[in-house]
Amino acid sequence: MSDAAALPGQPRGLVVSGPATERAVNVLAPNPSAMTLDGTNTWLLSEPGSGLAVVVDPGPLDDGHLRHVIDTAEKLGKRIALTLLTHGHPDHAEGAGRFAELTGTAVRALDPALRLGDEGLGAGDVVTVGGLELRVVPTPGHTSDSLSFHLPADRAVLTGDTILGRGTTMVAHPDGRLGDYLDSLRRLRSLTVDDGVHTVLPGHGPVLEDAQGAVEFYLAHRASRLAQVETAVEAGYRTAAEVVAHVYADVDRSLWPAAELSVRAQLEYLREHGLV
Repeated sequence: MSDAAALPGQPRGLVVSGPATERAVNVLAPNPSAMTLDGTNTWLLSEPGSGLAVVVDPGPLDDGHLRHVIDTAEKLGKRIALTLLTHGHPDHAEGAGRFAELTGTAVRALDPALRLGDEGLGAGDVVTVGGLELRVVPTPGHTSDSLSFHLPADRAVLTGDTILGRGTTMVAHPDGRLGDYLDSLRRLRSLTVDDGVHTVLPGHGPVLEDAQGAVEFYLAHRASRLAQVETAVEAGYRTAAEVVAHVYADVDRSLWPAAELSVRAQLEYLREHGLV
């Protein structure tokens, strides 16, 4: 969901399919909405000179889009060898089964229910295909199964819905938890400080060239929203719906259901820490 101002380093305008870094090409799914921004970014990754590619988040069950991803790879002289998922929300993962049929690939994910094949994904795993190296970074919070993928050769990180290219994301309570999400943002900040990551390849919205600025923005935004929710509770707003109407009054009402999930996660966090 998007409820905030522009992020640091954010380009303006419509997101389009095409190269984003030396190893990453975006194939934009045709599913724009208030929740998906310009649509889902399906990432096609490959090492320069290699004939093999990895796809991250094939997106919704849209045969035209799935075939477009395959056509894009073929035009680049690549064969898709593996499919990875950042998390299980339908706009990222619903098309994975059909995509696996079309490409003959395994699907690797944290959630066993989403996998096709014997191998899953977990903390510390390194995925290598055709010389391409991706490091698996657990980033739960948006959902419990959310992962990010560190692409060290491009000093980039694919963040799924953990960090978006425009606005901010929701914490999908009860599966998503705010404490986990804050820890995940700090983990991503460590990548920017310790590993030199400067580019965010998000699941929705434009590429961000100031990864550290984006993470700091998200952390500051979450702290601000949490303080607003705490103040609202102290002022007598008790239910999540009441808090949303008060705190998110400046946000498009079509996003209030998503905001309510985040508020539920914030209320749970405040209770767990004895703050309300």
